[in-house]
Amino acid sequence: MKVTEHIKNANGKTLLSFEILPPLKGQHIQSIFDNIDPLMEFNPPFIDVTYHREEYTYKDVGNGLLRKQIVKKRPGTVGICAAIKNKYNVDAIPHILCGGFTKEDTENFLIDLDFLGIDNVMALRGDAVKSETYFKPEKDGHAYASDLVSQIEDLNNGKYLDEELLNTCATNFCIGVGAYPEKHMEAPSLDSDIHFLKKKIKNGATYIVTQMFFDNKKYFDFVDKCRKEGITVPIIPGLKPIATKKQLNLIPHRFHVDLPEDLIIEVVKCKDNAAVRQVGIEWCIEQSKELQNAGIPTLHYYSMGKSENIKAIASEVF
Repeated sequence: MKVTEHIKNANGKTLLSFEILPPLKGQHIQSIFDNIDPLMEFNPPFIDVTYHREEYTYKDVGNGLLRKQIVKKRPGTVGICAAIKNKYNVDAIPHILCGGFTKEDTENFLIDLDFLGIDNVMALRGDAVKSETYFKPEKDGHAYASDLVSQIEDLNNGKYLDEELLNTCATNFCIGVGAYPEKHMEAPSLDSDIHFLKKKIKNGATYIVTQMFFDNKKYFDFVDKCRKEGITVPIIPGLKPIATKKQLNLIPHRFHVDLPEDLIIEVVKCKDNAAVRQVGIEWCIEQSKELQNAGIPTLHYYSMGKSENIKAIASEVF
């Protein structure tokens, strides 16, 4: 079922969804199930599975020579989606990126998903690899998420890259895209960011999931701006409970979001990370309840492979 249909069928009830990471190469899929199991009592209608593109390393082969190696640390997004759908009978949503994909790769990826009965995809540009300062698309790949959305929508209309194909079947993907209440780090302004978000919607996206934020006002202000610009699709808030003192510096640096001063003060006062974890849970509970009371259709939690704190939050909210 499509995300938009889940929201419509909920008749105003706030749903819970969450995002998981594929396990590191060499680990068993049971590690995924162990983190999903505690959250199934809250009846998530869909679960997002992130996609992690390859990285490049250089191995010293002697005589001053280096050999470039491609490393993929977290494979298995498609297989995990199929396993989740089979085991839990919930919709699994794979992330699909511009980075690391040619247009042909993208089409074949989408065909596999369609064969598996996957109804939703999250279309993202993706980040630059560690060896690059700025994002670089593959040769004959997409540079922008809006172009990726267009290709998915083309397939939804039965338009394949090979225009000579006959009797083609149309796919029927519900397309999600990302958004940034505090603007994308590469955008010159929030207004500019929303301009390109509108383009993704125009090209076929039907719902939005935001980057994490810790101040609900920034989400509400962002939604207001989007609505004034004519964006009417559901805007699902992304939430993450802070869990360690290290994240006070890590989250603003990596995700380019601000932490409220009150949250910072409470975390700084903590004697250990167990106390920080509790502060993060309580803060996220308050965020969640305020969003729920505002009638937000779905609350989406970034689990980062750990579900204990998400369960603690959900137990107080849902």
